[in-house]
Amino acid sequence: MNPDLLLRAMFDRAVAVADPMQSLAKALPPKPAGRVLVIGAGKASARMAEAVEAAWGPCEGLVITRYGYGRPCQGIEIVEASHPVPDQAGVTATRRMLDLVAGCGADDFILALISGGGSALLCAPAAGITLDEKQALTGALLASGAPIGEINGIRKEISAVKGGRLAAAAYPARMLALMISDVPGDDPGDIASGPTVGHDGSAARALAALDRWGVTPPPAIKAYLAAGGDPVRPDDPRLSRVENVIYAAPAQSLEAAAALARAQGYAVDILGDAIEGEARDVAAHHAKLALAAKEPRLILSGGELTVTRRGDGIGGPNAEYALALALALNGAAGIHAIACDTDGVYGAAEVAGAVIGPDTLALANAAGVDPQAALARNDAHRFFAAINRQVVPGPTLTNVNDFRAILIEG
Repeated sequence: MNPDLLLRAMFDRAVAVADPMQSLAKALPPKPAGRVLVIGAGKASARMAEAVEAAWGPCEGLVITRYGYGRPCQGIEIVEASHPVPDQAGVTATRRMLDLVAGCGADDFILALISGGGSALLCAPAAGITLDEKQALTGALLASGAPIGEINGIRKEISAVKGGRLAAAAYPARMLALMISDVPGDDPGDIASGPTVGHDGSAARALAALDRWGVTPPPAIKAYLAAGGDPVRPDDPRLSRVENVIYAAPAQSLEAAAALARAQGYAVDILGDAIEGEARDVAAHHAKLALAAKEPRLILSGGELTVTRRGDGIGGPNAEYALALALALNGAAGIHAIACDTDGVYGAAEVAGAVIGPDTLALANAAGVDPQAALARNDAHRFFAAINRQVVPGPTLTNVNDFRAILIEG
């Protein structure tokens, strides 16, 4: 099979096995008797709600997803809001959701559908903090290069819904949270900043993280953190009736892609599904591994890379990884790669990532674009657009984080 076609087929397969319409039913119990309320947030949450109603029939509920990610549901209301920086639509819907769960009693059952992207979509700033202040802090954190775990730890401290607060508000109702993991290590507390999982961090730790990544918070946020916050701890009695289940995770998607490559005669190295780090640095390391390979081989990895913004370009971790990888490989024969976010987009850009090959730098030269300058400006999306090597699948309606594959023809 043509290397580029095989790479795209592997990405598509990785996405397909995490599609809630294909994967959620096996984790869903029989519909309980009595009142059932379905809530949720994340890029995959509307698709998850669609899958729930395919199994259970019409349900009462409210789910918040990214603009453009809505799905037709029979009874569950789907609200679209902004990602990765929250907006008023998300705040209004989140407050409604908190009111809904607060009205439930001990005999009621709540199904929570949680996926990546929920940190921005499920937004209720803590007392004394405005949406504008939350937006400013989110933008600064995303540009700082901080890993997602630290960003989510800070988000939990300044939220009225994250870090177990959604589940606490629902007590004494029984709750099952079904999750699609998009975080390195598959920690339920990190997925969408853990709205149904108790928080063991601290305001002091959040302040230290802000300082470590050079982010100055708005005064109201700094004052709130300095006062110590109001965490819901993992042993809080209000979480005693909550069950958290991760039913889809990056490892499953990587293994599905690996099976396609093995069927084509490639040996497969899976470096891990939880790789973190600066995108260009990880790319340089992976280039060395690819150049050292002596036989037809696939190198797979997942996780969540970061970009420290140095310029004013348009890009994201996967596109920047692909650009840095192309530069490090320098046109090496027989090596092709793809790097994409499995949700189909990155941030505000409707681009999942990019593909590269031995001809990438030659194509750039012919198009009059400078790859080194593009990398310096964090302008990978425009670079790959100029050479027609972007991957733009549109919303995939799931999210199991980064997918990176390097194919060495040997």
